[in-house]
Amino acid sequence: MQEVNATKTMRDIMSAAPVCMAPGESAFAAARAMRRHATGTVLVLAGGRLRGLVTEQDITVRVLAENRDPRATPIGDICGGELTTLSPDDDVTEARRLVRERAVRRIMVLQDGAPVGVVSAADLALDPDPAPCVRPDRP
Repeated sequence: MQEVNATKTMRDIMSAAPVCMAPGESAFAAARAMRRHATGTVLVLAGGRLRGLVTEQDITVRVLAENRDPRATPIGDICGGELTTLSPDDDVTEARRLVRERAVRRIMVLQDGAPVGVVSAADLALDPDPAPCVRPDRP
């Protein structure tokens, strides 16, 4: 029998075409975009570069719980700036390692510096660790 490694890449499991907004957009606009696109994450781009990300939790904790006006609060003021990134061709095993070591919930997928997808810890949990497959030798 021959072992076959079924390695997956970030491209295989990422949510493609992430929602991107400028830092001056309001938390209210970000929440509406999340609802419209059925996502919990908005990437914040300034000058075509990834500056941070805003999640549903950021809006809840940093805007609503602090009694800030969501229509007047720019997402650039509430976005998390420390980002973990990989490329579409990076191995999912690397993403698992980063989630464990850095305790992050989301990894941005960048190609040539531009965001092309997002992988969440939940995506990784739903994708089982790749165990080598055993393929019978053919006569």
